Amino acid sequence: MMVSSREIIPKDKIVAVLTLPGSKSYTHRALMSAALAEGESLLTNALRAEDTELTAQALRLLGAGIDWQRNVVTVRGVGGRWAPVSEAIYLGNSGTSMRFLTALAALGQDCYRLTGSQRLCERPMGELLDALKKLGVECYSEHNNGCPPVIVQGGLRGGRTQLSGAVSSQYVSALLLIGPLAPEGVEIEITGELVSRPYVDLTLEVLKAFGISYEREGYRRFRLPGGQRYQSREYAIEADASSASYFWAAAALTGGRVTITNLSMDSAQGDVDFLSVLAHMGCHMRVRPEGLTLEGGPLKGVRMDMSGMPDLVPTLAVLAACADGLTVIRGARHLRHKESDRLATVVAELRKMGVEALEAADGLLIKGGAPHGAVIDTYQDHRIAMSFAVAGLKIPGVIIRNPEVVNKSFPDFWEYFERL
Repeated sequence: MMVSSREIIPKDKIVAVLTLPGSKSYTHRALMSAALAEGESLLTNALRAEDTELTAQALRLLGAGIDWQRNVVTVRGVGGRWAPVSEAIYLGNSGTSMRFLTALAALGQDCYRLTGSQRLCERPMGELLDALKKLGVECYSEHNNGCPPVIVQGGLRGGRTQLSGAVSSQYVSALLLIGPLAPEGVEIEITGELVSRPYVDLTLEVLKAFGISYEREGYRRFRLPGGQRYQSREYAIEADASSASYFWAAAALTGGRVTITNLSMDSAQGDVDFLSVLAHMGCHMRVRPEGLTLEGGPLKGVRMDMSGMPDLVPTLAVLAACADGLTVIRGARHLRHKESDRLATVVAELRKMGVEALEAADGLLIKGGAPHGAVIDTYQDHRIAMSFAVAGLKIPGVIIRNPEVVNKSFPDFWEYFERL
């Protein structure tokens, strides 16, 4: 089988001003909230990518009307009263779609089977299924291994349930989405340290925008009164901060300057804080009326807890490979359960480039130096492709295999990359 590849051409100091597509995280949540509402909602600057298309297709199967025109989506909600679905709901490699829609399926009166790619069917779901069962939902893992395919037969009653918080914040978000529609409401207790906390804040922001009320005690307890209704509305989606990180990283690595026009430091997206990480590495961040600007400088190694922005660990690792000194990344244990085992794949690809890199129990140790070019395998993981593409702006001979994997979250990535 022919494998496509793309060679990255090094560039001198990059200077660019970019307006980016909408956030994948916001688009998922807005699509689902609009489908859970009654009436018509209009979502603007929505991200049309593989993952969000899979969510939209599933919601159509469940009976919601979705008309997608470029970056504008009209959603006709059905109040969570899902239609029967005779076929399996296929969700590709989208972990967000699988976890959220497993919970949403509990609102229906039919039996639903949700499945996906081989890698998705290796990703854990057991804790979410156990939490749903405590709320009256009949659901189980088809192969009894805590992974997809999953069967959901409805029965959501509500009540109290628990999550450890250690594996995925998506479990919490999934329960938050259905809690307001449970007859008895839902109370969620987090028994440990919740990973990826900003994504829960983002979910709560979207719930509030669609008319849902809730109570919280930090990240330990969430209460959602039952009998609520999602309100249809017009909703504008801001730029994707995860996508912005690659262009800020390009400025950092080349000593250039990149401004993203449609993001602010007020964003609930945790990945906006990557600017602060880059500042610790020796760069300069500017908050201006025209947007958020990153100016590169000589990079130095850092010690960082990345539990709040785990998707950007590969990007930080690439920058660390070119920085002066040692970089220690912590708070990333749960990256082993992403599209690839991101701790292992990052180390493998950095070593191809002559970089000293080690896996730790919950992160990475990377000694900066002078990496050389290499053919980078992407493991069907969009974030590996995009982060190592940044390395090629500084290092000659970087070739990205299967560059089309970026379609999962940022189909226009290479077009924007060429603008640099």
